[in-house]
Amino acid sequence: MRTGRWGLARIVAGLAALIVTLVGLVVLAALLTAQRGDPDLYPPADADSIGIALVSHGWHSGLVLPRAALTGAGSGPALASIATRFRAYPQIEFGWGEARFYRTTPTLAQFDLGLALAALFTPGGRAGVVQVVGLERPVRDSFPYSDLVPLRVSKPGLARLLARLEGSFRLVDGQPAAGGPGLYGPSLFYDGAGRFSYANVCNHWAARLLHAAGLPITPVLDTHPAGLLLDLHWRSGLAPQPPSANLSKP
Repeated sequence: MRTGRWGLARIVAGLAALIVTLVGLVVLAALLTAQRGDPDLYPPADADSIGIALVSHGWHSGLVLPRAALTGAGSGPALASIATRFRAYPQIEFGWGEARFYRTTPTLAQFDLGLALAALFTPGGRAGVVQVVGLERPVRDSFPYSDLVPLRVSKPGLARLLARLEGSFRLVDGQPAAGGPGLYGPSLFYDGAGRFSYANVCNHWAARLLHAAGLPITPVLDTHPAGLLLDLHWRSGLAPQPPSANLSKP
């Protein structure tokens, strides 16, 4: 009996040590990969800043920008085309994902483990897409059940954000390549210029856009939406507005 208890205690101690080691490795990786913000860009010093928002839908994050800003400094033919095509909508949500998984997973109820693993771990990554959604109403009204992080960025910061966003689109004859209707609302998928992988999921993509605008980011935390929200709160002092329920659509 004593031998059995001793064996169980050793197993528990071993598991505890393993957990502590794993947590330590995650913390170390977070510290090593953390990227500083740009104090010349963020927080904005002038009152003439631009309001944007990060929206977390539980498994996926997107960025909402004013449509009028898409033709300003930093933009290019892709964003100019989108601004024209979605001219009836004052704000536009942008989201990034793996082409097949994103299109077939509007909510967690449609989650397919096989597609998810292929999207994350295919050597060299898989083709990405950008979903563009026109919003008729304010962001909170459009997404009442999603976590929302409103923030303001400087004009130079927005220009850098737009330049990075512009680079997310694959151009064909100088125009973004539309790939069919999006998942909800007035939306379209566009072919992406990058590759989707475990190192470049939608939350990384959104975080890097914010980093271009001057915010500090921690890619290890930003892998998951909850980690991205924690990162923005921890390093930028941005408090998310919680949802009233789970996943939403505009």
